[in-house]
Amino acid sequence: MPFAQLVIGPPGSGKSTYCDGMHQFMSAIDRKCSVVNLDPANDSTSYPCALDVRDLVTIDEIMEQEDLGPNGGVLYALEELEHNFEWLEEGLKALGDDYVLFDCPGQVELFTHHASLRNIFFRLQKLGYRLVVLHLTDSIVLSRPSLYVSSLLLALRSMLQMDLPHLNVLTKIDNLKNFPNLPFNLDFYTEVQDLNYLLPHLNREQTSGIPGPTSNDPHTTDMEIDEPTSKFSALNKAVVELVEEFALVGFETLAVEDKKSMMHLLRAIDRAGGYAFGSIEGANDTVWQVAMRQDAVTMDARDVQERWLDRREEMDEEERKAWKEIEGGGHDEAGVRVVSKKEEPKRGGDDEDDDDMDDIEEMKKFMANKEKDDGIGVVRK
Repeated sequence: MPFAQLVIGPPGSGKSTYCDGMHQFMSAIDRKCSVVNLDPANDSTSYPCALDVRDLVTIDEIMEQEDLGPNGGVLYALEELEHNFEWLEEGLKALGDDYVLFDCPGQVELFTHHASLRNIFFRLQKLGYRLVVLHLTDSIVLSRPSLYVSSLLLALRSMLQMDLPHLNVLTKIDNLKNFPNLPFNLDFYTEVQDLNYLLPHLNREQTSGIPGPTSNDPHTTDMEIDEPTSKFSALNKAVVELVEEFALVGFETLAVEDKKSMMHLLRAIDRAGGYAFGSIEGANDTVWQVAMRQDAVTMDARDVQERWLDRREEMDEEERKAWKEIEGGGHDEAGVRVVSKKEEPKRGGDDEDDDDMDDIEEMKKFMANKEKDDGIGVVRK
């Protein structure tokens, strides 16, 4: 029973970078992984490509032969792949039971209303793949309320269109420090609750010299006086109410170069796709135990905010010192001798980097146990 991630998202969200980083991370934890490129316009892949759609069709040939632009050429290429699905099926057979990462094109039409990509995913399901859609969004959308609301609508429409286990991810979270100060803490944006608090900021962004209520009007309150008036106010309110009524959208966070961030995201993906529970054969009497394990809790957004916003410089310095200790020997910038791990005496308390290494070793042991037996044992009473 092979597992796969379907990596979608708008251009620039970091899909190829994620596939490269996740491939390296899975190799580090001894999980067999292959990357399949489904983007005919991706002419330079940083990861080792096990199967490439450009071997079937190229965007340049389509644009020349069919007289199409880049976006139309990508849509045409995916339709060609759908009609020649046997080519993809034969290529996947050669990968065996490898965990597969599908690097998808960035045209949003493909995962909002165009049917070809959705049909390809469903045919992959019929081949036996357990799929998880990973929708990546650049965290720069948090810098402006209008961008954030747009990303919520895009994520919601993608979830309804794909109709598969789905995770939305804010990528490049380590760049948040470079943006203007956010009006709310990070957990407000990841949990997507009480979006009405965002409306004044959204109206203020859209206001362009439109006068608002004044204190001379006896029917206005102090809050209405302070809140700017936008001609899109009613539309803004309707949009946020729509997102809240569906109650489907939420975000994980990712800094692709941070091993702890990658580890927590992979655990969330494993739970969403069923990888954490073993194979599909038989009943599973340990689902509740796995769900209640401590590592079943994803990284709290407050921890992410502390790491990348509130205390970034301080924690970067702690990481640099920890890496020097791991590499061993020498002196740090202040002239203090840095002891290697072999020389370092045992200390009390929990060390964060040691915990991370223990987590990686735990995932390696989990992978070794999965290779010995298929799935989790069933106890029948």
